[in-house]
Amino acid sequence: MTHERLFGAAPEGHWSAPGRVNLIGEHTDYNDGLALPLALPHTTKAAVSRRADRRLRLFSGGFSGDLPGAGPVDLDLDALAPGAVTGWAAYPAGGVWALREAGHELGGLNISYESDVPVGAGLSSSAALEVVTATALNDIFGLDLTPVAVARTAARAENDFTGVPCGILDQMASACCTSGHVMRLDTRDLGRRQIPFAMALEGLRLLVIDTRVRHAHADGAYARRRVECEAGAAAPGAPALRDVAAEDLDDALARLPDDVLRRRVRPVVTENDRVARAVSLLDAGRARDIGPLLSAGHASLRDDFGVSCPELDLAVEVSVGAGALGARMTGGGFGGSALALVDAGAAEFTARAVRAAFDRAGHHPPRIFEAIPSSGAQRVPV
Repeated sequence: MTHERLFGAAPEGHWSAPGRVNLIGEHTDYNDGLALPLALPHTTKAAVSRRADRRLRLFSGGFSGDLPGAGPVDLDLDALAPGAVTGWAAYPAGGVWALREAGHELGGLNISYESDVPVGAGLSSSAALEVVTATALNDIFGLDLTPVAVARTAARAENDFTGVPCGILDQMASACCTSGHVMRLDTRDLGRRQIPFAMALEGLRLLVIDTRVRHAHADGAYARRRVECEAGAAAPGAPALRDVAAEDLDDALARLPDDVLRRRVRPVVTENDRVARAVSLLDAGRARDIGPLLSAGHASLRDDFGVSCPELDLAVEVSVGAGALGARMTGGGFGGSALALVDAGAAEFTARAVRAAFDRAGHHPPRIFEAIPSSGAQRVPV
């Protein structure tokens, strides 16, 4: 159903914001650390028109075939408050709320969405909703926000409106990544550098393996990891785990009071080091050599951080066994997706091996596709 048929008014424009995968640097963003995300070609699109009243009406035309169309959801613009909106509409409503909380005057709106970003796959479908909303409103109301300011707005929507205690990686990736590159992101100061990631030139492909195990980061497990990381930094007197150098890790672990905190601190510190090493390899034109770093990161997240699941572990194990240069879970974990870096000629063989292993294990068939580094949020032609 078109925007005009839904709302009786033609849209003033169309915008898109992508999902993302994180090549390496997991659970580092809320620890002031480093990450290396890239935007996916999968996007959430928004069509927007203004209203004469103070209503916010949101319509979903469906999300990647996983969730049916929904709405319109009819909200009072002036009554938006944390906890007042549930379901998918909380994410765009949170973006509107965050802009108003920042002092921007907004009027009533009709917004219709379509998305092919898989929902619950650890590919930032929620961030794409928040970022595309903030990007569209930035243009329509002339707010003059930079992409970083859009990302900050979207992160506030997720943290304060929907109650998910995530870092800012997902929103920065959706707002700021560029086509053909991975983005080296410093989450402490939001400094970023776009690094060419021309996999085809090295005969490589990066596969996304969506396990179809859905995650929910608003639950207690994700929040506990953040609390544990903060406690792990406080014990040795560090402002954040970013400030614990890899060479000082043993000393920092010795100061921790129990094994749980040691198992939470170790992956974050070593992951920051893996990001730095991956950046050095990419700068040297050695993308294929990052494979072992990906696999080491997965082992650390599985064994110490405890955020993997049997389906993710199977995807990683089978991919490497089929010849992948390296593989790891991507995203916050507890389900979602894995990445496999493979030689281009082995991509189909790897995908078949993973599908066959899932079938033998009685798991749902995974969705497997190629991650192609794509552009961040933007206005798009009709």
